[in-house]
Amino acid sequence: MACVLETPLRMSVLSEVTASSRHYVDRLFDPDPQKVLQGVIDMKNAVIGNNKQKANLIVLGAVPRLLYLLQQETSSTELRTECAVVLGSLAMGTENNVKSLLDCHIIPALLQGLLSPELKFIEACLRCLRTIFTSPVTPEELLYTVRMQALKCFSVLAFENPQVSMTLVNVLVDGELLPQIFVKMLQRDKPIEMQLTSAKCLTYMCRAGAIQTDDNCIVLKTLPSLVRMCSKERLLEERVEGAETLAYLIETDVELQRIASITDHLIAMLSDYFKYPSSVSAITDIKRLDHDLKHAHELRQAAFKLYASLGANDEDIRKKIIETENMMDRIVNGLSESSIKVRLSAVRCLHSLSRSVQQLRTSFQDHAVWKPLMKVLQNAPDEVLVVASSTLCNLLLEFSPSKEPILESGAIELLCSLTQSENLALRVNGIWALMHIDQIMSSHGKQIMQAVTLILEGEHNIEVKEQTLCILANIADGTTAKELIMTNDDILQKIKYYMSHSNAKLQLAAMFCISNLIWNEEEGSQERQDKLRDIGIVDILHKLSQSSDPNLCDKAKTALQQYLA
Repeated sequence: MACVLETPLRMSVLSEVTASSRHYVDRLFDPDPQKVLQGVIDMKNAVIGNNKQKANLIVLGAVPRLLYLLQQETSSTELRTECAVVLGSLAMGTENNVKSLLDCHIIPALLQGLLSPELKFIEACLRCLRTIFTSPVTPEELLYTVRMQALKCFSVLAFENPQVSMTLVNVLVDGELLPQIFVKMLQRDKPIEMQLTSAKCLTYMCRAGAIQTDDNCIVLKTLPSLVRMCSKERLLEERVEGAETLAYLIETDVELQRIASITDHLIAMLSDYFKYPSSVSAITDIKRLDHDLKHAHELRQAAFKLYASLGANDEDIRKKIIETENMMDRIVNGLSESSIKVRLSAVRCLHSLSRSVQQLRTSFQDHAVWKPLMKVLQNAPDEVLVVASSTLCNLLLEFSPSKEPILESGAIELLCSLTQSENLALRVNGIWALMHIDQIMSSHGKQIMQAVTLILEGEHNIEVKEQTLCILANIADGTTAKELIMTNDDILQKIKYYMSHSNAKLQLAAMFCISNLIWNEEEGSQERQDKLRDIGIVDILHKLSQSSDPNLCDKAKTALQQYLA
């Protein structure tokens, strides 16, 4: 009897399907990709606000085809994005529409889409997922039963996203917090992919500030799991992913760096990353050799990246890294590798190690590291240039034996060219590196002051402007350089402006400039004091001497004493 009733109902629905609806679906199967794309775009415009058209297209089988196109790697990003948009529009119709989408297994397809590097496509998938999960007919637990897809989804959502991470950290699933579930997925009896992805989720939530770095789930679970992924027993792909994730986890936290450095002999373990491709006979093990060749670059860049994070702050750790087998030779070789990823990671590692005064005087000098570094600076993408020029700044410090040969090799012209770069970080690094003050300011002062002015005038963040004012304070410490500042009314007005800024860091940095300009014991101080008084600097100093900020107050009082001495 049920079959007898179903036929007229089915026929009544089909009778409403128009020829144009069939046309929309037919176009999804056209062999010409451009016609398929245009067909999806036309379909998108047809279904907006039209529930009848949405129902027609679902009945005609548009959903499976749209999902197929969305998941095909051969589909263009634009096509995949438009498919996600249409599916999201269909989900905004009736509850029956949502049920039909769920029956076609739309959620795993959308979750897989979140792994794409294309932001617009990810956003379209997320909007569609949000629409589906806000529908009362969608079971909430459905998100947590496509486990690996859900894990990968969470890792994508949490990466560098504090808002999402703070939300995820409080999500309850069957009475258990999501981070606790991730920790369970780190257990050794779970698949390696699950362990790695769970560690990524916890790492990203930690870096986003949702989990404290001293939380047991990070110190006792996540960090050891990632170190374990770096061992010889793991596949090469897993070792790369483990090292890169661990480098990101510990990058900014000194205590995590120290813990990682003494966990399972990690520093020595990483040296094995440089032993690929292995020396096996190509005749007896050609597949293994081919595999090793493919992953050799990935392994080296991952090792350099992790060494850079490990040695970012602790002198003892840097010493252990440099004492690792052939370490400096490996870094020097890495600076000239064909792979841009390896070169960038090698420079990052060198930059991290260059923060050591002892190593600048010994290992860096013994291996003449400045020579390959200068070659890197001659021709490299901006992302490499930024790190390489930061490293050069350290090699040009007064106590570095590399300083003189670097200057003799033509570094000044190179650094001056950086001060004119469109890249802000390169301009700042160029100015920093040029602080051997009077000699440089005499020959290139105009360029440097112009670069400083542009940065202070631009729409840049507080940290960049603070650093630039500190550079100006250093410039103001040179005899000839002082005059370049004092004869530049534009710069003086900017220093005055930042002394009254709402941000205390910028005020303090500007105060350092003034202190160096008015210091009594230096020639010409009286004339500089008089000019600064005339433009209103003393009035600002009196106000700052009453500041509630103790640093500003003390600095202002010290500066005023120079006028009285």
